[in-house]
Amino acid sequence: MEENSKKDIFEEKVIEIRRVSRTVKGGKRISFRALVIVGDRNGQVGVGLGKGAEVALAIKKASNYAKKHLEQIKINDSGTILREVTVGYDSAKVLLRPAPEGTSIIAGGVVRAVAELAGVRNLVTKSFGSNNKINIAMATLNGLVEAGQNG
Repeated sequence: MEENSKKDIFEEKVIEIRRVSRTVKGGKRISFRALVIVGDRNGQVGVGLGKGAEVALAIKKASNYAKKHLEQIKINDSGTILREVTVGYDSAKVLLRPAPEGTSIIAGGVVRAVAELAGVRNLVTKSFGSNNKINIAMATLNGLVEAGQNG
């Protein structure tokens, strides 16, 4: 019971639901794929991808995956990342730049969702290359983690 209450502190945001199909002997089998961002708005965030026969099942699987694979994000007192980073994931590239207090988050949809649920309050971003939401989300997550590391 204690484990459930711990998981309830996380907020989740469904970014994308897509109907996918695979061809089998008798025709096409339809399933659903969901991309979910999970975070506590206090330095922990995760990205999950799930597939299922129904939308609710896909969302639940994605959410569970994200909760199991949370990343720690270092945020300074002014609510921004520690340094500027440019990170790629497949063909998506994301530039994350620290911003002064009061700037808020200047970002596109997926990058904004990841940053907000991580607890970042001030950030300037730009994405390059692919517009694939999965790759943008992963690049953003990797960038937030890398910004907290030395180097």
